[in-house]
Amino acid sequence: MGEFIVNVAAKLMLDKNEYHLIKNVTMPTEDGTTQIDHVIVSKYGIFVVETKNMKGWIFGGPNQSTWTQQIFKYKSKFQNPLRQNYKHVKTLQSLLGLSENQIHSLIVFVGESTFKTNMPENVTHGIGYIKFIKSKTRLVLPVENVREIVNKIEAGRLTPSIKTNRDHIKHVKTINNEKHNNTKDMSATPKYNTANPVIAANTCKACGSELKIREKKSGDDIGKKYWVCIKFPECRNVVPYS
Repeated sequence: MGEFIVNVAAKLMLDKNEYHLIKNVTMPTEDGTTQIDHVIVSKYGIFVVETKNMKGWIFGGPNQSTWTQQIFKYKSKFQNPLRQNYKHVKTLQSLLGLSENQIHSLIVFVGESTFKTNMPENVTHGIGYIKFIKSKTRLVLPVENVREIVNKIEAGRLTPSIKTNRDHIKHVKTINNEKHNNTKDMSATPKYNTANPVIAANTCKACGSELKIREKKSGDDIGKKYWVCIKFPECRNVVPYS
């Protein structure tokens, strides 16, 4: 849905004769694939767009490895999208042989989210990303090269298909599993109490998802720890930590 909103806004608010939209671009890399939500090519540069469909309060800074999403009292971490988009930018930069001033990283949040910290100008909300794109008025690419660049991206991408998406998702899951296993190997502290059947095997008995230790931030029992399902607030299985 987030990507659909960005696509519609681009088609309605950007001159198609000057801005060329390419959607869902999966590019091969040395370690697998990387998937770019949108690439917009123009004489004002190439805009590499990463879309985030999130709700709640968003906290983050350009130099932080992770940002925070807060929905009521529940907080969760997610990868800094600027860092996530950095690989996309570098992949295209290498393919096209462009300099840094010819390619722009752009993050678009959609949905019921609100920034609670100051964001860089290239981190936008909703159709605010159109304003960022139109703010770039200096010509950085020869007009005659724009179509050539579009063709080169189309030729270098993997063919859009269910199989391409499935293979990329499999690649991402492999990376995430490796990170998760490395984190487990580095920790010598047990993550759950096997004497408690509700949290045995670190698994939520209500929905089968993983449990995480969370600390209460307010109230009479501030500082008290609980096992909380990672799908909270959809799953509200909460167990006292012991």
